Amino acid sequence: MMKNSHVKIYAVSFFILSAAVFYSFRQTKNTIPAIHLKLTQVAKGFTSPIGMASPKDETNRLFVIEQRGKIKIIKNGVVNAISFLDVSDKIDPLNIAYSEKGLLGLAFHPQFKTNGKFYIYYSAPFENKNYDHKSIVAAYKVSSTNPDIADTKEEILMEIPEPESNHNGGCLQFGKDGYLYIGVGDGGGAGDQHGTAGNGQDLSTLLGKILRIDVDSKHPYVIPADNPFAVRQNAKPEIYAYGLRNPWRFSFDRATGRLYCGDVGQNKWEETDIIEKGKNYGWRILEGYHCYNPASGCNMEGLTLPIDEYEHEIGISICGGYVYRGYKFPSLQGYYIFGDWNGKLFYLKQDKKGDWNRGEVYINDTNSNDIGAKLNSMGEDERGELYLITQHLFGPKSPTGAVYQLGF
Repeated sequence: MMKNSHVKIYAVSFFILSAAVFYSFRQTKNTIPAIHLKLTQVAKGFTSPIGMASPKDETNRLFVIEQRGKIKIIKNGVVNAISFLDVSDKIDPLNIAYSEKGLLGLAFHPQFKTNGKFYIYYSAPFENKNYDHKSIVAAYKVSSTNPDIADTKEEILMEIPEPESNHNGGCLQFGKDGYLYIGVGDGGGAGDQHGTAGNGQDLSTLLGKILRIDVDSKHPYVIPADNPFAVRQNAKPEIYAYGLRNPWRFSFDRATGRLYCGDVGQNKWEETDIIEKGKNYGWRILEGYHCYNPASGCNMEGLTLPIDEYEHEIGISICGGYVYRGYKFPSLQGYYIFGDWNGKLFYLKQDKKGDWNRGEVYINDTNSNDIGAKLNSMGEDERGELYLITQHLFGPKSPTGAVYQLGF
């Protein structure tokens, strides 16, 4: 899927830490015993579904994002025949074999129940031939006559020129502060070969960042006063955190407010970060905990390291996840459950010392954490229950997509 950092295997066929390093959370120390969960199919027949969102409006509807540009509603276990929104005509053309472009993100306003506002992130054609395409963040509203259909009027909030076709990020989430957080990839190409230090380290570009904006105060948006670079010269004021490669999916822990992000790696390491205001997460200096550019002896001072990494013998493209805060399974409270595009499921748990430990999530009474499908991303409903967004056959136009609920 598009979270796959540099068209990994399927597109082609596809330390010890320095005392100078500063970071808020300790990285993974141990692996821990597997937990056993089951998958229950909720709905199928989606075309390359890459995400899911819930409006938290007490309707219990699930909104599934299809890469080609449609948003479908699952209501009472049935997929509505008519799409909630269809922006297919706005999407930059997708290669049938592999593409990281498309309709990539969806977030509902915290007051969606009363104001009907929601936001999408998608890849659009760009007339400037120096770029491959542009990423759009746009606002929409639900129809005033039918809650299952959106009004087609679009308000564009942000246009981000993209030099390459890949590493587009696309995640949108509202924080407890009411601000909209936006994940943007580094602009694509292997190794972030942009400028002198890469886009991830360049504060004058939005690429390779987590952004934060206020969509309520004034159109199209306002910079929150406490954004870390709001008043700094030669830095984009929208930036909340930087040094990311391809932050495919991130999520807020409902209980603690922590922001967990799955940042897709280059050739060797996949990482999970806890994102904090103003922090530098290292790319392209680091990949995971390891020097990338330069390959050794890199200066790690001031960088914030992941809480977990795993190598490509385990997974090939992290897709992030959620801290479980649902009601059905109390024993899972506080577990960060996440996965990889290769279909493997894991969890992270922080111990009393502050160390992070990783375990596998075994599926359906097996001793395997492989779901047997491509795991494009995960989702959370309004009650805090978790879902897997999958497809069986590869490609952005594959009609083999399905949504599963995760539980005992």
